[in-house]
Amino acid sequence: MATRKEHDFIGELEISDDFYYGIQTFRATENFHMSGRTLKEYPYFVKAFAQIKKAAALANKEVGVLDPKIADALAKASDRVIAGEFLDQFVVDMVQGGAGTSTNMNSNEVITNVALESLGHKKGEYQYIHPNDHTNLGQSTNDTYPSSIKVATYAKLTDLLAAMNLLKDELEKKAKEFKDIIKMGRTELEDAVPTTLGNTFNAFASYIKSDIEKITAARESMTYLNMGATAIGTGINCHPDYKNVVVKKLKEITGVDFKKADDFIAATQDTADFVHVSGALKTAAVRLSKIANDLRLMNSGPRCGLGEINLPQMQPGSSIMPGKVNPVIAEVVGEACYEVMGNDVTIMLCSERGEFELNAFEPGIAYALFNSIFILENAMKTLAEKAVRKLTANPEACLKSVLGSVGIVTAFNPYIGYEKSASIAKEALQTGKAVGDICLERGYLSKEEIDKILEPKNMLNPSMVK
Repeated sequence: MATRKEHDFIGELEISDDFYYGIQTFRATENFHMSGRTLKEYPYFVKAFAQIKKAAALANKEVGVLDPKIADALAKASDRVIAGEFLDQFVVDMVQGGAGTSTNMNSNEVITNVALESLGHKKGEYQYIHPNDHTNLGQSTNDTYPSSIKVATYAKLTDLLAAMNLLKDELEKKAKEFKDIIKMGRTELEDAVPTTLGNTFNAFASYIKSDIEKITAARESMTYLNMGATAIGTGINCHPDYKNVVVKKLKEITGVDFKKADDFIAATQDTADFVHVSGALKTAAVRLSKIANDLRLMNSGPRCGLGEINLPQMQPGSSIMPGKVNPVIAEVVGEACYEVMGNDVTIMLCSERGEFELNAFEPGIAYALFNSIFILENAMKTLAEKAVRKLTANPEACLKSVLGSVGIVTAFNPYIGYEKSASIAKEALQTGKAVGDICLERGYLSKEEIDKILEPKNMLNPSMVK
C-alpha cells in the first residue's frame, strides 16, 4: 500500500495515500473513541464546514491575502465536499477533546488534498497548498467550529420546522374531522366536564404551532457568527476586512442571512445560543411527548380501556398474547422526546463548563444538539404519518363516557349550587345511579330542565341554559 510521510510538531507518521486526511486527523482517530459516531454520519455538519472553508478562501482572495489560484482550488475542493464527495474521509469521533480542533483539521486536510490533486500535485505536497497556512488562513478552530455548528444547526432546524408543520397540519385536519364528536374531558385522570374530540386535537395543533414560533425565533440566533475572531476574539492573524467579507461570501454560498456577531470576544467564549436552541427543542419535546401519551390513553383498550380513538395497527404487539396490538408509534415518539430532554442537560452542562476565553466542550454541545434535532424531526414526521394521519374516532364510546360520567353533575352548579351537586355526585358514586335521575328524585329540577342542562351540546356552551 502506497504511503506518504507527514509531520507535525510532535513527529512524523506514515499516512496511506488512500486517505485525503492527514496526520492531525490520524492522531485524532487514535485518541478519540467515545461515541462511536464519526463526522461522516453528520453530513450536514461536514457540509457546513466546507461552506465555511469556501467562504474563507474566497474572502481571503478578495482582501488580497491568498493567491487567487490557491483560493479558487480550495473553493472548488470545498464545493465537492459540499456536494457530498469525500464524506468517508471525515473520520474523527464527534465527541473529542480540543474544542473541535480535530474536526477543523480533518476539514482542512481533506479540502487541501483535494485541491492539491486538482492542480496536478500529490496528496501531502503541502509546499503548494498547506492545511494551516492556506486552508485555515485567517481562521482558528475557535471561530470555524462554532460557526459551522451554527450553519449546520440552522439547516437542520429548517428541516425540523418542515416536519413540525406537517404534524400541525395533520392535527388540524383531525380537529376539523372530529369537531362534532363529544367526549368527556378529564383532569388528573378523573372525569371533568364534556368537550369535543375536535377541541382535543385543536389543542394539540396549538402546541405545535407555538413551538414552531419558538424554534423559528431560536433559529435566528444561529445566524450570528464569530468568523474572523480567530483564537479568542481579537482577530489575531486575520486581515481587518476579512470578517466583513467572509459573512457576505457565506450568505452567497448558503442563501442564509448570516451576520457577524456584535462582540467577537463574547461570541467566542459564550455558547448560550446553543442552550437557547436546545431549550426550545426541549419544550417541543415535552409537548410532543404529552400528545403521544394522550393518544396512547385515548386509544387504550380495545375492550377494557377508554377506546375513544383507534390508532393505526402497525405490528403485532406480543410474542405470547394473540391479537394484541400495541401503540408502538406513540411509544417510540415518547422515547425520542426523552432523549431530547436528556441532551438538553448535556448541552447546559457543556456550556457552563466554558472557562475564560473559550469553551472547550463545544464538541459535546454539537453532538447532543445535532442528535436532538435529528431525532425530534423524525419523531414529528413519524407521529404525523404513522399515527395521526390514519387514526379514527369512536363517537359512540366518546358519547357513552359523557352520559355515564359523574363529572357532568358540574353542569347543575349554576342552578342548584355546589353543595347539592356534590351530594348528588356522592350518591351517584355510591349507588351507580345516573346524576340526572338522582336530581329528579330529589325534586331539585324538572325532567325538562335536567334534559336541557345535561344535553351534551349545551354543556359545551359556557353560558347558562335558558
